[in-house]
Amino acid sequence: MLNAISGSQLSTTWSLAMNKRTFIKLFAAAIAIPAVSRLLARVGGEGLKNWAGNLEYSTDRLYAATSIEQVRDYVKKESKLKVLGTRHCFNNIADSTDSFLSVKPMDKVIAVDPAKHTVTVGAGITYGQLCPYLDSKGFALHNLASLPHISVAGACSTATHGSGEKNGNLATAASGLEMVTASGDVVSLSRERDGDKFPGAVVGLGALGVITKVTLDIQPTFLMRQYVYENLPLSQLKDHFDAIESSAYSVSLFTDWQKQRINEVWIKSRVEEGQAFHATPEFFGAKLATRNLHPIAELSAENCTEQMGVPGPWYERLPHFRMGFTPSAGKELQSEYFVPRQHAVEAFLAVERLRDRVSPRLLISEIRAIAADELWLSPCYEQPCVTIHFTWKQDWPAVRKLLPVIEKELSPFHARPHWGKLFTTSPAELKVIYKKMPEFIELSRKYDPQGKFRNEYLNKNIFGS
Repeated sequence: MLNAISGSQLSTTWSLAMNKRTFIKLFAAAIAIPAVSRLLARVGGEGLKNWAGNLEYSTDRLYAATSIEQVRDYVKKESKLKVLGTRHCFNNIADSTDSFLSVKPMDKVIAVDPAKHTVTVGAGITYGQLCPYLDSKGFALHNLASLPHISVAGACSTATHGSGEKNGNLATAASGLEMVTASGDVVSLSRERDGDKFPGAVVGLGALGVITKVTLDIQPTFLMRQYVYENLPLSQLKDHFDAIESSAYSVSLFTDWQKQRINEVWIKSRVEEGQAFHATPEFFGAKLATRNLHPIAELSAENCTEQMGVPGPWYERLPHFRMGFTPSAGKELQSEYFVPRQHAVEAFLAVERLRDRVSPRLLISEIRAIAADELWLSPCYEQPCVTIHFTWKQDWPAVRKLLPVIEKELSPFHARPHWGKLFTTSPAELKVIYKKMPEFIELSRKYDPQGKFRNEYLNKNIFGS
C-alpha cells in the first residue's frame, strides 16, 4: 500500500524551498510512515531538480522506502522506475518519466566485521554519515571523493573516484552487494563468491536493480596532513608528471589552463613512517601556500578541508570540502574524462592547446590519478588513469558546443567519460572503449529482462543498437 504524506505535513514542509536540506528533511519525515511514502516534488510550479539545478527530472512521482520489504513491494508493483540518490549527477542517468524510488531512509550502519575488515551499510548512507562512525571504531576507507555528501551506493554505481595513483575508485572498496531485482527477488553478490558476476554488478549504473546494502573493505584509521602549493610551471608538469602525482597518498592539480601553469597543487599525505610528505618551501617550482585556499583561489576557503599541514583524521583531509558543509546548490556544470596513465601528459597538452576556448566557460579544472581495477564499466577497467575534470559555468548551450571539441582532442587516447557527468561521446564509441559492455548487457538482462530499470540514458548509451 502506498501512503501519501498527510496534508498537515505538506502544508508545513512545502512552505520551504526545495533545496538539498529540505529534501533531506522530507526523507526524515517519511521515515515515520510505515509504508512506501510519496514525497511530492513540486514547489511553486518547479519540478524536482538535481543538485546543480541544471536538470529537471521528468516526473515528480517520488517515493521513499524504509526497509527491504517496502522496496520489494514497490518494485513488484511498478512496471518502470529508477532509484534517485543524492542527485549529484549532472546528466539524466537517474532520470525517469514514470516514478522514482529513494532508499535514503535506509542509511544505517548494519555491521562492522573487524576480523574481515569490512563494514556493511544501508544503501542510503552517505560518506559524511559513515566516515565519522568508522573512525570512532578505529577504521577508515581507502579513498573519498571531493564532496562527502554523496551516497555510498550511488558512488559505487557510477565509479565515482577520489585521487591517488595507488588508490582505486570508491567502487573498488565494495566487496558485497544486496539488491532487489526487477522480479522483486533479493540477490546477494560478493567478490569472494561471485567472481563471474560481481565485477559487472558493482558499477551497475542503476541498470540491474535497487541496491539495498553495500559491504565495503575497511582498514585501520589513520591521520593525514594537507598542503597546497601555488603556481606550478607547466614545464615542470611536462617533465615531472609522474614524480608529482606519486609524491603523496593523494594529489590533485587545479588549473584554469592559463599562464602556462597549474594554479594549485593539493597534496594529501598520510602521517605514517614511509608515507609522510616533507613539505619544503618549493615543490617543482611551485610555492608553498601560506593560508588555506579554495580550489578557485578567489573564493573563500571557509568550507574547504584544513590545510597548512595541520594533522587530522583521514575523513577530514581526503575530501576537498568539509563534512559539515552541505552545499544547497551546485551553480555549476561538470564534465570529466579518464585517459590511460601513459598518455596523461599528451592528453593534458591537447586540452591546454584549447585554453582560449575552454577558459571563458570554465570555473576550474582538476587533474587526478586513479589506480586500475577489474570492474567492467569502471573507466579504470584494466588501466590506471588520469582524469581531466572540468567545472563549468552554468551555460549549457556553450558547454554543449565545446564538449565535442574537447572529446575530439582526447579521442586518440580513447578517453572514457565519467558516467554521471556531461559528455557527448557517442554510444558507438562507448561500446569500443568498454570491451566488457556485451557481458554487462547480458548480466542486466538476467536481472531485469523486461527493462524495468532502464531509461533514456541507458537505452541510448548501453542498450542501443
